[in-house]
Amino acid sequence: MTERTARILLVDDEQSIQELLSFPLRQDGYEVVQASDGREGLERFRESTFDLVVLDVMMPRMDGFELCQRLRAASTVPIIMLTAKSEEVDKIVGLEIGADDYITKPFSVREFRSRVKALLRRSSLAAEVGEQEEDLIDNHELQIDLPKRRVRLAGEQIELTFVEFEILLALAGSPGRVFSRDQLLSQIWGNSDYRDPRTVDVHIRHLREKLEADTREPNYILTVRGVGYRFREPDGS
Repeated sequence: MTERTARILLVDDEQSIQELLSFPLRQDGYEVVQASDGREGLERFRESTFDLVVLDVMMPRMDGFELCQRLRAASTVPIIMLTAKSEEVDKIVGLEIGADDYITKPFSVREFRSRVKALLRRSSLAAEVGEQEEDLIDNHELQIDLPKRRVRLAGEQIELTFVEFEILLALAGSPGRVFSRDQLLSQIWGNSDYRDPRTVDVHIRHLREKLEADTREPNYILTVRGVGYRFREPDGS
């Protein structure tokens, strides 16, 4: 069977950035669809199916934050946000509203290609697992259906982003094992280069908000102070 070409939606109002990023992506064999602002990006997304979205924060008509929120409300597609190096808050806000990764400007093409490949590779592997395995992780009232990438808590379906699901799967797949932030960065994103360990903390907090009755006293995702995180064992320890 011929492998399908990954499709990437690139949303940025700067033509120079469009050209800089589109060329290496196409060299790597990806199909790139371009949009010059947030509204056009939303229109292109609604017209077709994409494997990854790359979007800038500062854009006319609709900025990257609003576009990210709208995409996330309708899809779990992996999203990379391009943020200004001087605006640390952009990174955190981007993660808060559902972005899976971020890259600060200025950045090298090598770093950009690495980030894109990592997310697409992980997404592709996740799809293969879903096709090949019939597996269910059942821990107390939490069920994780790997083939369907669905999570239920006390019978109710919980909506997770792509990265939230991957982090939950990594932790719940090895209950009791302690993962450092760098280990989670490497496992989910392919490596921990260029990434702030706080990226993991933000996604963990989102998971807790969706899974825990009391985020201050988590029942599933436990903090190991000074080390990282672990998932509760089936016996509750």
